[in-house]
Amino acid sequence: MRKYRFAGGKAIVTGAASGIGEALARDLGSRGSNLVLLDRDAAGLTRVSADLGSKHPGISVTTVTADLSDRDGTDEIGAQLATQHPDTTLLINCAGVALGGTFDQVSLHDFNWLFDINFHGAVTLTHHLLPALRRNPGSHLANVSSVYGLFAPPGQAAYASSKFALRGFTEALRAEADAWDLGVTCVHPGGIKTAIASNARVGARLSSTEAQKSVDNINRSLTISPSDAAEIILRGIEGRKPRVLIGLSAKLPDTIVRIAPGNYMKVLRKLIG
Repeated sequence: MRKYRFAGGKAIVTGAASGIGEALARDLGSRGSNLVLLDRDAAGLTRVSADLGSKHPGISVTTVTADLSDRDGTDEIGAQLATQHPDTTLLINCAGVALGGTFDQVSLHDFNWLFDINFHGAVTLTHHLLPALRRNPGSHLANVSSVYGLFAPPGQAAYASSKFALRGFTEALRAEADAWDLGVTCVHPGGIKTAIASNARVGARLSSTEAQKSVDNINRSLTISPSDAAEIILRGIEGRKPRVLIGLSAKLPDTIVRIAPGNYMKVLRKLIG
């Protein structure tokens, strides 16, 4: 496939009020893409949209406030986006949340809440917008999985499950897209400096001390800026890469999992110390 062209296209980005999603929106705006930005944080969307409008008056910026944990609401939003934005050429499913605690420490309610946002939200929006992407030659779909879509550490049963599911969904779509003029990329960020750990929901049976320790441990590993991550992602989209691994914190585990698929946690623990 030829390279993806950002200028003049229309990109829908979820999770666009902060973190990687915000950085993607800003980078896409600088590349001349018209934008539809979705997030549950209405104030954050307003801030990002206003800044983009002042810096890039030649592009259009539309905001949509939506809570992807609401399945019926997400279905309605997906149908609305497909109707109102038939000229969409890029969909980036970036929205994601975290949940602290081992599987026995989290409730099924919280597990399903995370899964609805991280997986079902992406599936629902993709289902509604895929016809538009297929109609518009040279379009692209990118789903943001995680390094925890490459390996599954303890304490991340919910998050890893959702990111492995998103990875499988994306890889199946890529195989199906061989017959279409549509690029598909699965993104696996390593340690990106976002607030996802600090904003994580805490398992019902996890003490506040345990929760804070987990957040502190994760935050120490977050060293890559969202803007650097966004640049890497968009380069991957432009080049139609099937997979994008961001940082050594994603590339190293990916290699170890391939070498020792049944014992990778033992190897990673030794390397991490």
